[in-house]
Amino acid sequence: MTSAPLPFTLRVADAAITDLHERLARTRLPDQAPEPPWTYGTDVGYLRGLLDHWRHGFDWRAQEAALNTFPGFRVPLHGIDLHFLHVPGEGSAPMPLLLSHGWPGSVFEFLDLIPRLTQPSKFGGDPADAFTVVAPSLPGYGLSFHPGQKRFGIEAIADCLADLMTGVLGYERFAAQGGDWGAFVSSRLGAAHKARMIGIHLNFLAVPRDPTPPENATEEERRYLNELSTFLKEETGYQWIQGTRPQTLAYGLTDSPAALAAWIAEKFRMWTDNDGTPDDAVDRDRMLANISLYWFTGCIGASFHPYYARMHGPWPIPGRVEVPAGYCQFPREIIRPPRCVAERTYADIRRWSVMPRGGHFAAMEQPDTLAEEIRAFFRPLRGR
Repeated sequence: MTSAPLPFTLRVADAAITDLHERLARTRLPDQAPEPPWTYGTDVGYLRGLLDHWRHGFDWRAQEAALNTFPGFRVPLHGIDLHFLHVPGEGSAPMPLLLSHGWPGSVFEFLDLIPRLTQPSKFGGDPADAFTVVAPSLPGYGLSFHPGQKRFGIEAIADCLADLMTGVLGYERFAAQGGDWGAFVSSRLGAAHKARMIGIHLNFLAVPRDPTPPENATEEERRYLNELSTFLKEETGYQWIQGTRPQTLAYGLTDSPAALAAWIAEKFRMWTDNDGTPDDAVDRDRMLANISLYWFTGCIGASFHPYYARMHGPWPIPGRVEVPAGYCQFPREIIRPPRCVAERTYADIRRWSVMPRGGHFAAMEQPDTLAEEIRAFFRPLRGR
């Protein structure tokens, strides 16, 4: 018998906030290598300013209150206490939409996107395009983590969230959207649980990363393969350590808020559409809210597990995804496969949009654009 979800309100203990501030005060930073900032990773000057703001200017309680404006719940499911937001949509028939984040993200990514999906009329949209949004903390992440709990790869995450939507919440069929690991989860749902799916919308494509040029490669394929080769050479160090020695890495990032901030902020800098620092693309306090959630919950080690599972198991999306799919490509996404490559995985691409601005954290960087694309893709699928 499935347990009923219980309301959940986030409230970090005052002592935990005090402990964070004390640790920040004792931070010992490394020297800055004599090369241009960010050459070898997170810039010391930038991090010093970020940590000072985290300690003296950042208001965790304000961010906590912002998250708590959405109805939150926890439910025992697949051996853990799964946290999720469940936000009703306006109108007579809002479509149920599972919204999945990735790494190093959290439900804080979606605070600006959710209202644009649940109440489009408040943002100049049509109430007929509304969604009821279910946004879980992925198993092993944030509020879906407890020390010592079992670890989840993409296949297990997708199975858990499918049961959340149908078995717990009673949605016989639902839509899914995601980027990063959320795109893998959505794609896995489309492949392994297609009878439950209305369709999937992605802002990241879960395609195998084969840098081998095919015969008679098109110009677009060559562009992609050049980008992919650079990415695999210069930007995947984090994947290798998280995918091979996650426990070792977790010690430093669990004990030092400065280390955690440096590890995550570097991804916000490299993966967003910015002019030199993450702050150009995303709100600094929202990024710190995301980092703070990792800190307060102590989940960073568990959050690495999809990388370990990916490196030590089969490709998580078997065969081709046959449910209707839409894709929104942002120019500073970390990899941008052309449509001919995407079609090897996604058999029924119905919408393919190229955006003028934005990057990997699209829900934070471009919530209006992303919401418009999600509404447009699912509009013809309503009533199915």
